[in-house]
Amino acid sequence: MADLLVYRAEGAAVARGTDLYGFTVTEWRLPATYPPFAALLFVPASWLPVPVLKAAFLAVNALLLAALVALSARLAQRAPAPALVCAGTALALWLEPVFQTLLFGQINLAVACLTLWDLTRPPGARWAGAALGIAAGIKLTPAVFLAYLLLRGRAREAVTALAACAGTVAAGAVLLPSATVSFWGGRLWETGRVGKAWIVDNQSLQGLVARTLGEPAPGLGWALPAAVCCAAGLWLAARAGQDRHGILLTAGTGLLVCPISWSHHWVWCVPLLAVLLGDGRRWTAAGTAAVFTARTLWLVPHAGDRDLHLPWWQQPLASPYPLLALVLLAGAAVHRPERQAAPSARISSASTMR
Repeated sequence: MADLLVYRAEGAAVARGTDLYGFTVTEWRLPATYPPFAALLFVPASWLPVPVLKAAFLAVNALLLAALVALSARLAQRAPAPALVCAGTALALWLEPVFQTLLFGQINLAVACLTLWDLTRPPGARWAGAALGIAAGIKLTPAVFLAYLLLRGRAREAVTALAACAGTVAAGAVLLPSATVSFWGGRLWETGRVGKAWIVDNQSLQGLVARTLGEPAPGLGWALPAAVCCAAGLWLAARAGQDRHGILLTAGTGLLVCPISWSHHWVWCVPLLAVLLGDGRRWTAAGTAAVFTARTLWLVPHAGDRDLHLPWWQQPLASPYPLLALVLLAGAAVHRPERQAAPSARISSASTMR
């Protein structure tokens, strides 16, 4: 649970008034990389002994996984019995992104639950968008859904989400002014602090391109395809006949074009599988589940810089998640979207995503 130890150190830095972005912890010398608002939430983690904290985090993540399974069923327009939610939770533990989230003590499940709960609320729900904005204020990646809301004509939710996110920034500025200036004034753009973009852990488009070209910093070789994928993915999400497909297309696009998407960031595989099963695409769901359980990225040589010298036949094994996302985007591009069957409901049973 290396990441959990980073969170604990962040909380301790806030409590002690020390430099939030000036420390490293664990044998891998990991620094703080989240906005100051997240560090404020991590303060209670510094009050507990490490063994107790790890046990508590494991239990909370297990409960959050069950919540994500239930929310995924709601996204797929299903109402499973509690026994099925428990079974789905147990099976989801075998998915590599989920297992890695628990192994590292990550907060991916909490962020995904906040985001998905907000996006699947009934039309006109009070404060819709606020939870999404808070999630973006904790870990910036959910901010891609603000563009989705705007493109889908859900401007009120987008404004609420933006205001909530701004509120998290303001809270950080008031309580941690120096850290806020440091993060938003420069740390945000230092992706090297997060980790090496070319290692197999990074399942983004940049990681795929870097390993394919054997180039640690692919530059325009990554930036141009990322811009195209971002525009295409959001366009496909905007024209999707059903919100559930638009949400998944947006999630996949965000993970694809983000400079670094560690394998454990792909916990969105849980709602993806739920929607595929709900749409009756059992073979597609089986193939997708195989991709997320095979762990091929860990089977290729990756000690030192061997990630940059993989033979051609190992390249797909090293980048299974971005390749799957590209296939799903291509499938959505060639499939004609169908309109919502019920205008009052955001999520219907028609399918626009293969």
